[in-house]
Formats: sequence, C-alpha cells, structure tokens
Amino acid sequence: MKRGFRLLRDGVTTFALLAFIGLIALKLQAAREVEMKGPFEVVDGDTLATESGRLRLVGLDAPELRQSCGEGEKVWACGEAARTRLQETLANRQVQCSGRDRDRYGRLLVTCSVDGADPAAELVRHGLAVSTGRYDTEEQAARRDKTGIWSGPFDRPADWRHRDGMMSEVPSWLDAIAFRLGLREATP
Repeated sequence: MKRGFRLLRDGVTTFALLAFIGLIALKLQAAREVEMKGPFEVVDGDTLATESGRLRLVGLDAPELRQSCGEGEKVWACGEAARTRLQETLANRQVQCSGRDRDRYGRLLVTCSVDGADPAAELVRHGLAVSTGRYDTEEQAARRDKTGIWSGPFDRPADWRHRDGMMSEVPSWLDAIAFRLGLREATP
C-alpha cells in the first residue's frame, strides 16, 4: 500500500514539474518581435520611454544621468552629455526600434534605426557609451581618438551604478521567472 502511494505521489509530482517547465518554455517562446516607431522620450543615454513602457538600447552601456567623467578642472557631466546626444540624434527624425527580449527590470531590449543609421553605434563612436559586445569597432575608434569618456579617467557605468548603490536590489532568479511568466510586475 505504501509503495503504491509513493509511486502515485512521485508520478503526480513529476507530471506537475514537467507541466510547469512546459509552461515556462511556452511563455519564453511566445515572445514576439515588437516593432515600434517614434517619437520616443529619451530618459538617459541608453533608455527610451513610450506610453507602453521603457526601452533599453542593446549592445552599449551609457553613463548614468548623474555620472561625471574626467578629473580636476576637466570634470564634465558625461551622463547628461550622452542623453543630450541621443536626444539630438532622435529629434525630428524617423525612428524605428524593434526587440523581443526584456531585461530584469522589464524594459524591452531594442535595436533602433534613425534614417537608416544606428544611434547606439553613434553614441559609442562618439565616446558617450561603452560597448557591451556589439559595438567593439566603434569603441576602439573612440578610444584611439580619445573621444568623449575616453579623453580622461572615468568609471564604467556598471561600476558607477554599483558604487552609487543603484544595483543594490537585484531581482532573484525566481523573481525573473515570475516576471517572464507574467505573474508579477517588473522591479523598477
């Protein structure tokens, strides 16, 4: 009798676990490419906003809005400069963005095109963002030319966020799964 009960219990548990994994797989596959056209509000050097939420440009990391670069008399507001450059790049132009994945904060990860050009590549090329793998050639050119953040000392944006405490509440892997399944809202 005990053996039969354990066998039934194990079978039900296995079925429930497989069903849960299947639901996760379906939800992850259901992510469709989202395409949208501007205008967009520029939040900072790598984040845009629409009525439906925030968009995060992929392939780069721009200085945070309150971040400064340089030293001594050559300190400048590199975070503000990145946002201003992105605003100027997008202003009064045909902007198209597309993406399918979201980051841990619920922002849609997008690549954008402005009149056929990539604004993220332009930011990296002008030394107003670092490459996170996609724009290595543009970063090398900015470094070589000592343009923007490469003209003096600076903290990488991720290091600055960590030091400033902006990354103190990183969602757990369980929170990320719950968000992807639509069971809870994203952490701001």
